[in-house]
Amino acid sequence: MGDNKSDVLQGTLDLMVLKTLEAMSPLHGYGIARRIEQVSGDSIVLNQGTIYPALLRLEQRGWIKSEWGTSETNRRARFYSLSRVGRKKIAEETENWERIAATMARFLAPSN
Repeated sequence: MGDNKSDVLQGTLDLMVLKTLEAMSPLHGYGIARRIEQVSGDSIVLNQGTIYPALLRLEQRGWIKSEWGTSETNRRARFYSLSRVGRKKIAEETENWERIAATMARFLAPSN
C-alpha cells in the first residue's frame, strides 16, 4: 500500500475520458492518457492496456467517435472526439459520480 499511484476506480475512467475530450477534443489515445495523468497530478498512471479498451468501449456505446489523422510526431493515429450522445452523457455521469462522492463523504466523515 506504499504506492502513491492510484488504481482507477471502476467506472471513473469513462467520465475522465469524456471530460478530457470535452475540454480538448479531438485527441489521440496517448494524449488522452497523458492529460488524465496531468490533471490527476500524476496520481493516476494509465497504460495502453487501460486507455484503449476504455476508448473502444466508449466508441461502441456511441459516446465518442474517432477518425484517423496524423499525430504531432507525424505518425498515423486515431483521434477521438465526443459524439452528441457523449455530450449528453457527461451531465448524467457527472451527476452519478457527485452522488457517489457525497455518499462516500458521509461514510468518511466522523460520526456524531
